[in-house]
Amino acid sequence: MNRVLISDRLSERAVGIFGERGIDVDFDPGLASEALLERIGAYDGLAVRSATRVTSSVIAAGERLRVIGRAGIGVDNIDVPAASARGVVVMNTPFGNAVTTAEHAIALMFALARQIPAADRETQSGAWDRARFLGTELAGKTLGIVGCGSVGSVVADRAQGLKMRVLVHDPYLAAERAERLGVARVALDELLERSDVISLHVPLTDRTRGILGEAALAKTRPGVRIVNCARGELVDAHALADALSSGHVGGVAVDVYPEEPPGDYPLFGMEGVIATPHLGASTAEAQENVAVQIAEQMSDYLLDGAVLHAVNMPSFSSEESARLAPFMDLARQIGSLAGQVAETGFRAVVVEYDGEAAELNPQPMTASLLEGLLAPIVDSVNIVNAPIVARERGIQVTETKHARRSDYPSLIRLTVTTERATRTTAGTLFSNRMPRIVELDGIPLEASLASNMLYMVNRDEPGFIGRLGSCLGDAGVNIATFHLGRSGPRENAVSLISVDGTIPPSVLDCVRALPGVVRARALSF
Repeated sequence: MNRVLISDRLSERAVGIFGERGIDVDFDPGLASEALLERIGAYDGLAVRSATRVTSSVIAAGERLRVIGRAGIGVDNIDVPAASARGVVVMNTPFGNAVTTAEHAIALMFALARQIPAADRETQSGAWDRARFLGTELAGKTLGIVGCGSVGSVVADRAQGLKMRVLVHDPYLAAERAERLGVARVALDELLERSDVISLHVPLTDRTRGILGEAALAKTRPGVRIVNCARGELVDAHALADALSSGHVGGVAVDVYPEEPPGDYPLFGMEGVIATPHLGASTAEAQENVAVQIAEQMSDYLLDGAVLHAVNMPSFSSEESARLAPFMDLARQIGSLAGQVAETGFRAVVVEYDGEAAELNPQPMTASLLEGLLAPIVDSVNIVNAPIVARERGIQVTETKHARRSDYPSLIRLTVTTERATRTTAGTLFSNRMPRIVELDGIPLEASLASNMLYMVNRDEPGFIGRLGSCLGDAGVNIATFHLGRSGPRENAVSLISVDGTIPPSVLDCVRALPGVVRARALSF
């Protein structure tokens, strides 16, 4: 039975979903890091929020670990590269708390514009200084949104409802999407120069770390208000404190911090600062949503192989998984065959998809093919880390879809360039579910792959098959199926021969010694 550990506080509905799907679940919120290290080896899945630090040590200790689920958007508390290297899927719930976080950002904008927290404190203390709390309207102001993903797009929608002009800086935002949202795409410098309010909604990466630093703040217009509900490391807190002290920045609202709890944060205690304790996703609705979503996503992966909202591999739904599964199996077999017959290292891989295969998402199929291709030379490779391993080894991978129709309803062709040669392998599905190899190095043949096989290239000469049969038969190796193709009479022939049991090295030596043999390899699938 699959086992999942929930180490942070999630809605109990998540526990119920795992149980309903037949997955054994342990709910232990607040689990200490030492205890997590001791226990993680017994689980196939780990569900967390932001409190649990899923380090490389935790991932290495997770001998059975297949999936890490983050109930929320940010995954900076998870060592994603370490998970990818170990072939562990990391998934999040990018839409479960988008509305809640966006609403909190809008609330902080209002709080800054009308100085609500300070006015509340003064009024409750008995003071009545209305002139001190002269506010400003948001209507007619320009909002600059840095990052227009699931949260940023909701902020843009709500801001337009407030009659604000919206500028967006997001290199990944397509022009068509921006037009549908009704926002203007601009460079970061233009956004800084034109915005009355700036709201951050980007993930923490090497490119976004410190995106609002001293140089960027110097480009903003005087009196700008800054809102950060994304990640604390996006801003240089010391530079922001200096800009606030000088009066260049008119107000700051922060919900996130580099360290949480933040301790001695440079902005604390300054006039014009509003701080909340990472409340962006803290509504009953959001917590229920992300808990339900991550439990369903993890269950789908563990039970059906479906991958949704993964941050380190292609995503595909349960419905897509059912259609993709036989094609992924075919791609894996094609890759495995090519990987086992290769004699030197790989330089380039070209994968071509024809017919029905060209109508599907190619990324899972290519990842499966690379898994099969690299398995003979790399330990612990799987669909998650195979593309990463290929990239690290300098293997150029190219995908191509063809509208053309081949002799088969679907066709996947792999061309591998090694240090010595370029070889092709092609396969199809019979009855939409049975993998068949239909071409090797341009030579047509039809073969299903078996557990133990002999691959052979030889000169097509009379009597060769008899001599081969004697070589195998004398050693007690029984032939189960024999698949043969040739480029022409007395030219090169290629064979895939399935046998009962493994092929001993001595038998392989006998085959290689036969006159006319060019190559011979023992294969296993």
